[in-house]
Amino acid sequence: MFALPQEELGASAACLGSASMEEGDGARRADLTPRELGGVGDPTAMFSSGGSCLSSRGRVSKWFWDSAEEGYRIYHMDKYDEAENPSGIINLGTSENKLCFDLLSWRLSQSDMLWVEPCLLQYHDWRGHLFLREEVAKFLSFYCKSPAPLKPENVVVMNGGASVFSALAMALCEEGEAFLIPTPFYGAITQHVHIYSNARLAHVYLDSQVTEQDTRPFHLTVEKLEMALQRVNSEGVKVKGLILINPQNPLGIVYSVEEMQEFLGFAKRHQLHVLVDEVYMLSVFEASLEFRSVLSLERLPDPQRTHVLWAASKDFGMSGLRFGMLYSENRDVITAVASLSRYHSLSGLLQYQMAQLLRDRDWINQVYLPENHARLKAAYTYVSGELRALGTPFLSGGAGFFIWVDLRKYLREGTFEEEALLWRRFLDNKVLLSCGKAFQCKEPGWFRVVFSDKAHRLRLGMQRIRQVLEDTSRVADASPPSQTQDPAASTDELARGAPGRSRMRSACGVSRGGARPRAALGLCRPSGPVRFPTWRPPTRAAVARAPRHELVTECGAEREAVAEVLQVCPAVPGQRRRRSLDLHLRNGEEKLYLRLGFGD
Repeated sequence: MFALPQEELGASAACLGSASMEEGDGARRADLTPRELGGVGDPTAMFSSGGSCLSSRGRVSKWFWDSAEEGYRIYHMDKYDEAENPSGIINLGTSENKLCFDLLSWRLSQSDMLWVEPCLLQYHDWRGHLFLREEVAKFLSFYCKSPAPLKPENVVVMNGGASVFSALAMALCEEGEAFLIPTPFYGAITQHVHIYSNARLAHVYLDSQVTEQDTRPFHLTVEKLEMALQRVNSEGVKVKGLILINPQNPLGIVYSVEEMQEFLGFAKRHQLHVLVDEVYMLSVFEASLEFRSVLSLERLPDPQRTHVLWAASKDFGMSGLRFGMLYSENRDVITAVASLSRYHSLSGLLQYQMAQLLRDRDWINQVYLPENHARLKAAYTYVSGELRALGTPFLSGGAGFFIWVDLRKYLREGTFEEEALLWRRFLDNKVLLSCGKAFQCKEPGWFRVVFSDKAHRLRLGMQRIRQVLEDTSRVADASPPSQTQDPAASTDELARGAPGRSRMRSACGVSRGGARPRAALGLCRPSGPVRFPTWRPPTRAAVARAPRHELVTECGAEREAVAEVLQVCPAVPGQRRRRSLDLHLRNGEEKLYLRLGFGD
C-alpha cells in the first residue's frame, strides 16, 4: 500500500463508490509521519489514538466504514425503484450479476433444496460438511478441467471470498509483511488482508500506455513484478506472496496460460505464495477468450504455495448468499484457515443447498451458463455501444460484469481530486460508479462501469452518464484549455475516443495566436456526445441574426459556421470590450449552447 497524503484522503475516499480503496500508510506510532515504502505502507499510522476507545485496528476498521463505503451507503438510502423511487440512484458501481434472478429463484425453490436433518442443525467440521467439500472438489475438477480429480480434503468453505482472503493473510503473513498485487485491482482486498493480520499490499503499478514491450494497456509482465519486488525489498519490507485476479477485476481481461505459467514461475523463484482469485471463471462471455484455471495445469511450479479462491457471488449471481472456498494442497494452510472458519462458517442448511446446486451439472450446463453468458453479452454490447456513441475510449474485455472506461478527457486537470469531483457529479445525477482511485489506478480518470443489470436500469443509467459527460464537456469547453493529456492508449483493444481539445480548436480553423475566442469551440465536439444531423451551410442572414441572440434555425457545417461567425464578430484590437455570440443549435430533443467570446 502507498501512503496517502492527508490532504488527499477526502477526495480519494469519497470517490470509492462501491469498491473499497487504499487507506493511508506509514509507521505505526501515532506521532510518526506516514512514509512511502515503495508502494507499501501501514494503514494504522494515519490514525491518532487520542480520545478514542478503539484500538489501532478498530480505528482502521471504522475508517473503512466511514469513508470507503460512502457512495454505497448513499445509494442504499436513495435506491432506484421503478415504481417507488424512479428518481433514485442507479447502481452501476457494484459488481453484481442481476441478470439471472429468474433462473436462480426457480432452481433454489425446487423441492430438492428444502431438506432438514439433525446434522444440518449441529456443529460440523469447520472446513465444511464433507458432502459439500466433495461436491466442491467435483465441481472444480469439471469446470477447471483439472488433469486429475481434486481432493475434498484440500477444500475449506467459508462465508464469502472476503473471509477467505482475510484468513489466508492471517495464516501466511507476519504483521507488516506484504503481498505484491498488480494495479488496478479490486480495492476491497486492501481491507481483507489487513483487518486480521495487519498485512499490507505492495502495488505493481501498471499504466495504459502501449509500447513495443507493452502490447496492451495495463500489461503485467514478469519484469514489472521483479522491479516491484526489488523496490519493496529495498525498503526493508518482506514480501510473502503475490495476488492475481483472473479474470481480472476491473480490467475484464483474461491472462493467458503462458502468462500465468510465467507469473507462477516468478513466484517459485522467490519462494512466494500465490493467491489466485478465480471468482469470475464462469463469467467469460466472449467466445474468442479462453480462460484456463491454474488448477488445469498439468504441473504447478510450486503446488504447496499456490492457493485458489472461488465463490458463488459472481458466477452464480448470489453475492448475498455468502459462499466462498479455498483450494490448496498445503495441508498446514488448510488447517490454519479452517480454524478461522469457526467465525466465518456457513449454516448447515446453506451448505446443503450449495451442494445440491453444484451437483446439478445438467441445469448449470444446459440452462444457467448458456443463458447467463447470452445475457451478459447482450448487456455488454449495449453499454459498449453507448460508450462508442459518446466517443469514450474503454478497454475491450469479455469477462466479468464491467467495462474499464477512460474518462480522462473530462477532467480539467489530471488529478485524483478532479476524478473525485467527476465521481460526485455522477452521484449527484443519480448514478453510482466506481472511480479509478478505488482500484489504485495510477492514472486519474478511469472508471469502472458495471453492465450486468436489467435493461431498463441500464438505459436509464447510461442516459444519466451521458448527461453528466455532456454537461462536463460544455463546462470544459467554456473554460481555458487544461493541461490534461489525451487518452494515451492507442490499440485495437481500446475503442477510439474523441480528439483532444487542442485538435478540436485546430480543426475549426481557429488560430492559437493573436485575438482568439476565449472559450473552446464546443461545435467541434466529436460525434459521440452530441450527434448532429446532416449539416448544411448556414445562410448569412441566419448568422447575422446570431449577435442579437436569435435562434439559428438553419444548421450548417461546423467549420463554415465558425468561419462566418468570425467574419460577423471580429475581434477589435485595442478595444477593451467583449462581444458574445450565442449559437443555439437544435439536435433532436437537445440543444447545444455555444458561447464564443471575443476581445483583445
